[in-house]
Amino acid sequence: MEDSRIVELYWQRDETAITESENKYGRLCFSIANNILRNQEDAKECVNDTWLGAWNAMPPHRPEILSTFLGKITRRLSLRKWRARTAEKRGGGGLEISIEELEECIPSGQRIDEGLETAELAEIISAFLETLPQEDRRVFLRRYWYFDSIRDISQRFGFGLSKVKMMLKRTRDKLLVCLQKEEIWI
Repeated sequence: MEDSRIVELYWQRDETAITESENKYGRLCFSIANNILRNQEDAKECVNDTWLGAWNAMPPHRPEILSTFLGKITRRLSLRKWRARTAEKRGGGGLEISIEELEECIPSGQRIDEGLETAELAEIISAFLETLPQEDRRVFLRRYWYFDSIRDISQRFGFGLSKVKMMLKRTRDKLLVCLQKEEIWI
């Protein structure tokens, strides 16, 4: 079913919208949640909460790109669950490492998972990503938006592990320079 039709079902308050969303984007949302949480049951719970979040957001919101809209809801719910889970115990895992990698580019006094919520910083990063070659942008997003492991990125793009690490390092360095030019100091 076309995304515009699914959105229309949400606006009509037709519960078929949830079934259609799950059929079309369930795997994507589960992948996002599982990459963050590394727990299938928690990931499934976040995906189910995504459909409720979409139901509550439409109307009044009418997303242009449904996959991005649903992915963003899933990501936000998963990060919230991850924060709650790690508030009691600080544990390793891919998400902690990804966040630590980016914290060297974020202004002092802010954590990356809080700082990215600010509209200004998000706009600057978005504009920065548009300046990157497509390959670099895709690798960066796989690591820091979808929280894929370096190994998963390597396999997805057919690169060696060291190439992926170097691409990410160079992109983070460029982001740091960009943020400094925007007078967002570390």
